[in-house]
Amino acid sequence: MDLVPALQEPLKKVLGPATAKVMAEHLGLHTVGDLLHHYPRRYEERGQLTHLADLPMDEHITVVAQVADARLHTFASSRAPRGKGQRLEVTITDGSGRLQLVFFNAGVHKPHKELLPGTRAMFAGKVSVFNRRLQLNHPAYELLRGDSEETVEAWAGALIPIYPATAKLESWKIGKAVQTVLPSAQEAVDPLPDSLREGRGLVSLPEALLKIHRPQTKADIADARSRLKWDEAFVLQVALARRRHADAQLPAVARRPRPDGILAAFDDRLPFTLTEGQQKVSKEIFADLATEHPMHRLLQGEVGSGKTLVALRAMLAVVDAGGQAAMLAPTEVLAQQHHRSVTEMMGELAEGGMLGGAEDATKVVLLTGSMGAAARRKALLDLATGEAGIVIGTHALIEDKVQFHDLGLVVVDEQHRFGVEQRDALRGKGKQPPHLLVMTATPIPRTVAMTVFGDLETSVLDQLPAGRSPIASHVVPAADKPHFLARAWERVREEVANGHQAYVVCPRIGDEELDPKKAGKSAEDDAEKRPPLAVLDVAEQLARGPLEGLKVEVLHGRMHPDDKDAVMRRFAAGETDVLVATTVIEVGVNVPNATAMVIMDADRFGVSQLHQLRGRVGRGSAPGLCLLVTEMPEASAARQRLNAVASTLDGFELSRIDLEQRREGDVLGQAQSGARSSLRVLAVIEDEEIIAEAREEAAKVVAADPELDRLPGLRTALDALLDEEREQYLEKG
Repeated sequence: MDLVPALQEPLKKVLGPATAKVMAEHLGLHTVGDLLHHYPRRYEERGQLTHLADLPMDEHITVVAQVADARLHTFASSRAPRGKGQRLEVTITDGSGRLQLVFFNAGVHKPHKELLPGTRAMFAGKVSVFNRRLQLNHPAYELLRGDSEETVEAWAGALIPIYPATAKLESWKIGKAVQTVLPSAQEAVDPLPDSLREGRGLVSLPEALLKIHRPQTKADIADARSRLKWDEAFVLQVALARRRHADAQLPAVARRPRPDGILAAFDDRLPFTLTEGQQKVSKEIFADLATEHPMHRLLQGEVGSGKTLVALRAMLAVVDAGGQAAMLAPTEVLAQQHHRSVTEMMGELAEGGMLGGAEDATKVVLLTGSMGAAARRKALLDLATGEAGIVIGTHALIEDKVQFHDLGLVVVDEQHRFGVEQRDALRGKGKQPPHLLVMTATPIPRTVAMTVFGDLETSVLDQLPAGRSPIASHVVPAADKPHFLARAWERVREEVANGHQAYVVCPRIGDEELDPKKAGKSAEDDAEKRPPLAVLDVAEQLARGPLEGLKVEVLHGRMHPDDKDAVMRRFAAGETDVLVATTVIEVGVNVPNATAMVIMDADRFGVSQLHQLRGRVGRGSAPGLCLLVTEMPEASAARQRLNAVASTLDGFELSRIDLEQRREGDVLGQAQSGARSSLRVLAVIEDEEIIAEAREEAAKVVAADPELDRLPGLRTALDALLDEEREQYLEKG
């Protein structure tokens, strides 16, 4: 994490250009320090064999196993028509299962001599399926002979480290490279303050690096991992604590609502009372708005928990205080939808400057990229003069031409869809930094919120408003039980017959060119080999087949914005029975009369995405139904994921499942500017306590020494973590 001269040595000087090139291109490792921080994924014990019973499909694996038998076959093929083709089949075992290795033609000679029954070796390759059996084609292997000097040296100790590897570089080659650079670990400068390290009984950084790469015992691994987890948690939390500290120094205009202003008038109009959660979160937001440094708050709420209402009340409080509020939505469909629902909720309060507008009214304007020139000019003028108190728009709001009279609050909807630069550009439009409220309907476990959004205070809305209906979810296994799919379409017809509407969601539009290489993601079975189902094809098949006679329309991201809006208006007005769409409907689309949703190829979507999509039904008083259609076999991981979604409506529970199934690196990597995730040993879900404690320790360190002058090792570690991209991310977050 911290890199000093010996650790900054380029790998090509130490390992030679060929190995260094593969490490840089395939593993992102450039220096000695990078390689020392490339930790083993797990360890094999000499006497213990890996479980061949649970090998992951389509992944690059390393196993330690024993040869059970080896057979050489000859065969005829187009290349070897006279039966001269050779195939060596080697079966290896570990007691839990068996795996077949296959070598062809010229590649059979060496393994035929070396892989004799009883031989033990490490094998590395990509798991595939042939004739319903798992196999490795032409795996690389390293014999484990107890007597050879080199092997004993390379695998010293009883524990064999297995490194995250690639097809170009096997685990044992990485292990040998690590042995070469390991002496440099002595020069690693420790980022943890001595008091913290001693207080928690953690080993020094050089010792941790030595123990993680060459452990003598399992206790060594545990010591090393707990020390390295602290490094990762602490350095990241220090970066976030410094960011919060810097924000607290910025000036902002305090915005307090007037007791008899537009907010009070709006509250009087509401036909229902706010839930306890909405009241509590609003209180937290109003307290932030009343301070003289900018609010930075993350509002996360379940799908349909009423976040928009909470955000609107915050915007009205700012309008009351003489400022303007801007809401940034990720798509035009959503910006238009928000604009519609906000003006409907506000009624005459949104008709500022118009006949019939209420006394305290303001203007609510929409600004999107596809607006006509005249409408756009009018909207820009209303913003510049302050006539419009609220503007809702897409990233068109960020353009240079857009000037605000006095921007006081920025609300960002669905944070993960916005680049950091975009949020920053909008915040730069205030005379002083405006307050910032970030909303997301993707529930984020507390630890991830602390890690990814650690510079934001967090509010959570977890109650659903009264009158919301439960959603029943079921998996429809179309390949095993085709009659279940037929029944799904009957259910859609029944919902329509009862006066309701339905969505059908597909992963693809259908007018794009398919890359034949990408059409199949893995060979789990044929369901994965065919291209994902497409909106245009499915809509046509349904209209001619099971849903004949119903009014079916399509909606997708490549339609002209006016056409999209027209389709959504017809659907909202109940003129369309079934809307076949891509995930453009995932966020914020609100049609209370839509009660059923069928998600085709549901296994192609992530857990949180399925939860988001499902939240589009059951928004009125009638119960919702969500059917997850898949052709994946029952035992597959994809089916287990779908079963998890069907079994709970709790988004926080699902986000934990999602995180456990994906590596956190993906989650954090996406959330942090797309830079490679800095987490290697820290597991966001399991290490909740370490993250919470590291956050407290980091806050103390930064409060006492914001510039970290007294902790040069920590400064160096921070510089290494905050490469340029990450630095910008934290600067602009």
